[in-house]
Amino acid sequence: MAKELLIRRTSSEVQAALVSGGRVVDLLIDRREDGKGHSPGVGDIYMGRVLRVLPGMQSAFLDIGAEKAAFLHTSDAFIPDQSGRKPAAAKGGRPAGTRGGEEIPDEMATLSEQIDLYAQQGTPIEDILKAGDDVLVQVSKEPIADKGCRVTRHVALAGRYAILMPLIDHVGVSRRIGGEAERRRLREILLKIRPSGQGVIARTVAEGKKLKTLRQDLDALSKLWADVRKAKRPKGSRLVHRDLTFTQRVVRDVADEDVGRILLDSKEEKRELDRFIARSLPPLRGRTSLHAGSPLFEKHGVDKEIERALANRVPLRSGGSLNIEQTEALVSIDVNTGKFVGKKSHDETVLKTNLEAVQEIAHQIRLRNCGGIIIIDLIDMRKESHRKKVYAALLDVLKKDRAKTNILPISSLGLVEMTRKRTRDTLARTMLEPCPHCAGLGRVKSVPTVCHEIARALDKAARKPPSGKTIGVRAHPKVAARLRSDRGLMDRLKSAHGMSLQVRNGNGLPMERYEILPKV
Repeated sequence: MAKELLIRRTSSEVQAALVSGGRVVDLLIDRREDGKGHSPGVGDIYMGRVLRVLPGMQSAFLDIGAEKAAFLHTSDAFIPDQSGRKPAAAKGGRPAGTRGGEEIPDEMATLSEQIDLYAQQGTPIEDILKAGDDVLVQVSKEPIADKGCRVTRHVALAGRYAILMPLIDHVGVSRRIGGEAERRRLREILLKIRPSGQGVIARTVAEGKKLKTLRQDLDALSKLWADVRKAKRPKGSRLVHRDLTFTQRVVRDVADEDVGRILLDSKEEKRELDRFIARSLPPLRGRTSLHAGSPLFEKHGVDKEIERALANRVPLRSGGSLNIEQTEALVSIDVNTGKFVGKKSHDETVLKTNLEAVQEIAHQIRLRNCGGIIIIDLIDMRKESHRKKVYAALLDVLKKDRAKTNILPISSLGLVEMTRKRTRDTLARTMLEPCPHCAGLGRVKSVPTVCHEIARALDKAARKPPSGKTIGVRAHPKVAARLRSDRGLMDRLKSAHGMSLQVRNGNGLPMERYEILPKV
């Protein structure tokens, strides 16, 4: 079934939803135009200035003109010498142009080999960079939560069918192209057409494409690199090259031949996209349409999918459910049978629920853009054959995910450990913020707990001068009602301090907040 790409724009936000079979399979949001200028996006190139070099972390922080400093790890900091000279020897290590104690001939010491040797030697970052250095870097990860963006000196320019790496001598083919004969054919083409000493990778959509098509794409990227090297920055700016707009990147990276229509609700956005498609993506000509009438996302059910993706609990069709909890570094997913009891044996019920769950899990982590470590707590399966079947189903469905994943087999405890590459913020962090009442905990203290806290606070306040016969407290109406009914608290204040208690409703106060009023 043909897919549809829906693009909705407001004054400061663009949302893109890829719909397949009537269901949203991917959702991307851009809010970089927030009135404060553009924040760094993946692919943007800057002339960064080194602020601090941290030997203990083998990293550096760079000023690229953004709100927060950019992070550069030592693995992304080394640029091989393209003049043919070998990299300098590491402190206390073997010469850089050796492998296993033997020197590598110059004709074999490609740039990628030099990088590998460098990584093995662990050359300190302080030998590569120092504070005040100006270095050309590219954003590899957008700012996430309270962290600045991550940058690399290994510049990569992405086209429709190929990626040019002008500073790295390497030829590769997308891992999603599975046929060995096709991989070999593409590699041979790339070796013929790539610029001397530069790297190139064939993207997934390059499968089946001819030499002429790939050459045209690579020539355009080579011209872009030449423009980047000659670019002049506006005074006071560190931006050297702004990558494609959000909409252009989405169409380039998400809209493949299976996308039958690209629907937009903005005339201006459609005009700009049509010009981009005519120039860079001719196969997609004639597929854009301007949507009119009812709101675009509402008509196609995207808004409902977004609300569902922001909830912790996701119901399954069988009656089971998923509970998804996201933290800074880890996502936990718990599978429950719920009211589903099945029609056969217990083992078959568990198997069916787990099989349904892994399909929904793959969908949810892609829709929510979950990244980092993900732990899936499946329902325990007693049969090894059932565990293998569920694991195989999870591997199969995650092949459709554009982000790189690494999945370990189901453990004896019924857990699946996996990682998913994260290059942008999660949907939850993009669209939600911590609750001002519970500070993001998801829970608040109970009424009795708050009342006990107030009782201790009143006892402490009653001992302090100036003296008075009445002390007051202002609290949430539910808490205030509980205090009024607590005769023990009233009597204790009277007998211990000779004071009475006056309780007032604080209609604007959260459950956990209260105010001790002055004694009168």
